[in-house]
Amino acid sequence: MADGDPEPRTPLWGNWVSTLATFIAPTTFIGALLLYFGFAYTDALYEYFGVDSATLGFSTQDYALRSAGALYVPAGTALIVALGGVVVYYAARSVGNRPAPPLRGIRVFPYGLSVCGGILFLFGMLGGFAVWPAGAMDTPLLLGGGLVLVVYGRALSFKLDGANYPAARERLALTLVAALVALSSFWATHAYAKQHGHDDAKYLANHLWLRPGVTIDTLDRLHFSDQQVRETAFPEDPRQRFRFRYEGLRLLAESKGRMFIIPENWESNSGGVLVLPTDATIRVTFSPG
Repeated sequence: MADGDPEPRTPLWGNWVSTLATFIAPTTFIGALLLYFGFAYTDALYEYFGVDSATLGFSTQDYALRSAGALYVPAGTALIVALGGVVVYYAARSVGNRPAPPLRGIRVFPYGLSVCGGILFLFGMLGGFAVWPAGAMDTPLLLGGGLVLVVYGRALSFKLDGANYPAARERLALTLVAALVALSSFWATHAYAKQHGHDDAKYLANHLWLRPGVTIDTLDRLHFSDQQVRETAFPEDPRQRFRFRYEGLRLLAESKGRMFIIPENWESNSGGVLVLPTDATIRVTFSPG
């Protein structure tokens, strides 16, 4: 650049765009994860009652809010494990910076971690190919956890020698491992969300008194299985608009002007869920559970 030439200036909006993109990208990704895991949890929850989650028509905000219960345990467990790993990592770095060489037992420990990680990864692969009856969360946890232990043991061995990790020749492999661990984490969290939704559904089915009680007055007779609800037929009266009353019901869900009603003595082998519009054709009275 010649003397006197004006220095190139970054547009005033340049830094704002960069900052905004940095903020929006992870926020959008996290929002998408919350939406996905919330849908997995909700789908498993209502599937137990025979209701497809697409029928409910919940909003994206509803799914995001419902994801919280399914993510507490996975997120908390991951953070606790990460905290323990950081503590051990810095302890190994401290030992590696000392002039005296570390004890033989300490030197062997990282290699033992890597070997254990390789064995866990192998079991995960065999479970993925149905060689042994792995559960829904077993395969991703074994695959991801095994890879983490292999890399973590390698990093500890470097730190005990006072060297930096990763080495330049291992960065590509480390990137692929990180991608596989992220995929396994996503897989395991999805399986946990589904299982958590199924477990909550079973608990709710045995404790339907936790849901609000519903009394419905209708113009026409509703169909329920025998002895599931209490039906009362009103006497004909020109001043009485509604003809039938149904008691012994619980509100399972409400969305987009529809109520999903379930008998309070619902059973998985014979129960059903009734969908009613919240319009002038019915009169609804709620009561505490």
